[in-house]
Parts: sequence; structure tokens; C-alpha cells
Amino acid sequence: MTIERIELNNYRNYTRAQVEPCPGITVFIGPNAQGKTNLLEAVYLCCTGRSHRTRVDRQLIRWESDRARVHIVCRRKDGPHEVEILLDPQEKKQVRVGGKSIARSGELMGHVNGVLFAPEDLRMVKDGPAERRRFLDMELSQISPAYYYNLQRYNRALKQRGALLRTGSASAAQLDVWDGQLCAWGAKIMLARRDFIIRLGERAGKIHDGISGGKEALRCEYKTQVAPDKPEDALRESLAEELLRAREEDLRRQISTVGPHHDDMVLKLNGTDVRAFGSQGQQRTCALSMKLSELQVMRDATGEYPVLMLDDVMSELDPERRRQLLGQLDGVQTMITCTDLEDLAGAPVGRRYRVENGSVREA
Repeated sequence: MTIERIELNNYRNYTRAQVEPCPGITVFIGPNAQGKTNLLEAVYLCCTGRSHRTRVDRQLIRWESDRARVHIVCRRKDGPHEVEILLDPQEKKQVRVGGKSIARSGELMGHVNGVLFAPEDLRMVKDGPAERRRFLDMELSQISPAYYYNLQRYNRALKQRGALLRTGSASAAQLDVWDGQLCAWGAKIMLARRDFIIRLGERAGKIHDGISGGKEALRCEYKTQVAPDKPEDALRESLAEELLRAREEDLRRQISTVGPHHDDMVLKLNGTDVRAFGSQGQQRTCALSMKLSELQVMRDATGEYPVLMLDDVMSELDPERRRQLLGQLDGVQTMITCTDLEDLAGAPVGRRYRVENGSVREA
């Protein structure tokens, strides 16, 4: 997959901008706080339908503007794809694919695929399980719209069950209905997460071995409340048993204590939890290994690489880790932001853009 054109109108600090990335490495260079990250954020928005920095769409609209627009044209094996997102504070976000408005957000998934590595991604390693679930959900949704819809259905059922628990008068029959929904969609979610973590872990382990010079072994483990190594029917039954076992506790606490909304992905270096015991450098390298492994997993699933976006991360890596990173980019369209071209020493840069005060021009 190759992005051919990015157009922004009244997006963040841009009045108007157009960028045509090359198939290889495109660099956006300029001082901090000039709009480099905003370009990558706009691409990620068209990949997933949301920003990686805010949940408030109004913040994406340029100050004193009424509406913002992001338009991306990309080419995939099956031909050209276009995604357009219109943001209006007075209306619901509009998404168009191929020039036509879509009725369901899941219809966006799979048209523009991207992997973004930004300083914020250290949260995936350092923070709690919610960050790692978010990581799993966003990447799996890009690969599989079916996963996205299953997740939506599960979350709706979870919300309804929670509302019922909070009434304080939930009957067994009422809870049975929502438990059935949670088990049906939850089993599908867990199976997809299990298989994804296995594939991701295999790739990430090999990448990390290279980056660390064979000194550290990275493993990814799926942590869930029921054993996930079962077929779907058996997994659904296990979830039902655990929900029934936890029912008294759920009624007392008025929350759902069992289900994939409590899942986690544990990252271990040489058998030790990176979140609890890893150094800052080890955590950063783990995050990088995970992101690079996504490229391979997405290619295996879709038949083509996603675009890779590296936001101000090169300066955070030592020369050896930079070399290892650059060695992974062959055949991958890559967009990099940086303040100093020296950070890219040795990179075969195909196109450069200078970004200053919301203005972007080829350099």
C-alpha cells in the first residue's frame, strides 16, 4: 500500500496543505510545535477514524474555523482507495470512502492501513492494561472489520449489563440475556486477540533479538481470566461459567468483573515483566519492536505493508538502534518527523518537506 496524496483543510494549525509522499522514506523536518505531528495524526485519523492524541474531534479543527477536512488517496493491490473525513463541531463526523458517505464506522477499516510510532506509544509498555487493550483493538480493527464489529457489539452488551447492575434490582433472567451476549462476542474477541498476540510475539521476538544484539529475549503473553487455548464453543462456555461464578460479586459491586474488557498483554524480557522492572531504554526498545512487528503481521494478513509513521523517535534512539530500525524499512512506505537530519544518518530519504508554522513545502 502506498499513500499518494494527503490534503488538509483547516486541520489543526494548517489552513491548507498538500503532500505527496514518495513510495520510500519521506521526511518532515522543522522545529518543534510547527505541525509535523499533525500531518501524521491526519493519516492515522484516516486509518482508524480517530486521533491518537485526543478523543475530542473539535480539537482537530483549526482555531476560528468552522470545519476541517482530511483527504487521502492511496494505492493498494486492488487499485486506488480514497478516504475523506469532514469534521464539524455542530455535526457528527462524516467519513467518505471512494467519495461515498459510509453508514457504519467499520466500513472505514482496511482502506488506509498505518502503523504509528510516537513518544506516546511508551504508554503501551509503561501504563496499565487499558493501553495495551487499546493497542490490540486498533491494530486488529485495521486488519479485520469483523473484529471491529464484534468489539462494538460486546461493548454495547457490556454497557447494558452495567446499567442493569446499577439498578440494584437485576433478576437472574435479565442477567442471563446479557451474559449470553457477552459470551458470544467475547469469545470471538478473545480468539482474535490470542492469535494476533501469538503472531505479534513471534515477529517482535526476532526483531528485538536483533536490536538488542541477542542479549534480551522478548515474549508477549496473553493474560485473560479464562484459558484462551480453546476452540470458540469451549471458550464461550468457560466465559459463561466465570460470569455465573462472579454474579454475586457483580451484583454487590454493580460492575462486570469478568470478560475480555479485563484482558492484558504482558511483555517480558528474559522472563521479567518489562512494565514493572524494565529500564526506560528497555521499555522504548520493546515498544519499537512491537511496532515493527506490526508491519510484518499486517503484511501477512493483508498481503501488503501498511504505511509506517515515525514521529520524533529517531533522536531517542542510539546509533545502533537507529541502524536496526532503518534496516526494517525496505519496501515499506515510511513517513518520519524530525528536527535534525543528522538523526537520519544513513537513511535513503526519497523526499523532504520543510514544516514551519503550519506551512509545508518540499525542500
